[in-house]
Amino acid sequence: NYVVRPGDVIRFVMPYRRRGLEILPQDIPLEIVYEDDDVLVVNKPKGMVVHPAVGNYTGTLVNAIMYHCGDSLSSINGVIRPGIVHRIDKDTSGLLIIAKTDEAHVGLAEQIKEHSFLREYEGVAVGKLKTPSGVIDKPIGRNEKDRKKMAVTEKNSKNAITEYETLAEAVGFSYVKFRLKTGRTHQIRVHMASLGHPLIGDTVYGGGKTKFEIANESVLQGQCLHARRIGFVHPITKKELYFESPLPDYFVTMLKKLDICEGQTDTELSEI
Repeated sequence: NYVVRPGDVIRFVMPYRRRGLEILPQDIPLEIVYEDDDVLVVNKPKGMVVHPAVGNYTGTLVNAIMYHCGDSLSSINGVIRPGIVHRIDKDTSGLLIIAKTDEAHVGLAEQIKEHSFLREYEGVAVGKLKTPSGVIDKPIGRNEKDRKKMAVTEKNSKNAITEYETLAEAVGFSYVKFRLKTGRTHQIRVHMASLGHPLIGDTVYGGGKTKFEIANESVLQGQCLHARRIGFVHPITKKELYFESPLPDYFVTMLKKLDICEGQTDTELSEI
């Protein structure tokens, strides 16, 4: 937003261009849900960055899959994001699909574009939703005041659609299922914040920490959001595939603390 004036000297560094080719494979454990010659489905843990970027050139999912797959990764997204078809946030856990060939990548990307690629998430939001289920259809673009954040805006934005359904309620909180019809950056987090119901643990889009969040900050460590299910047609074999990931420990702990599933066994709770 700075207006350049006569006599100004501006210097900047292009870290991607200088360091892009230094992305190296790393022997990092992966939870592999499915794998064949064309695609790989992994269960990403909370706290792991998907691909290298400024400040995160190591320890990412890309470093891990490069070690696991070797040269067998789609090259469509370049050296920074080999094989990456779609992304989930660092502090969001759950299922992610990787393309091992360019042909598979193109086929999967087309399904995402046509909204035939199933992506379902589950999360815990602050407050009781006025409408238990519905569709949030609000465009998302860069926040004009903070370029690191996204926002619901009509300016320089893209359409964004999220379907949601309340699964259970606790005092002051809601356990919600989300289905993405589009895939914008931080889509669920931005949409829920726009309704006045940010996800618990979301320090970027939350409206200030509740007493519950403060008391459980060490467990949450970021927003309570899990990519629970994905479904797609295999881009090569044309077989319909569907995968579901159990709720991670931190998520189950939050549900227990909220008494959302009071009276259920641990096994039942993990299979909600």
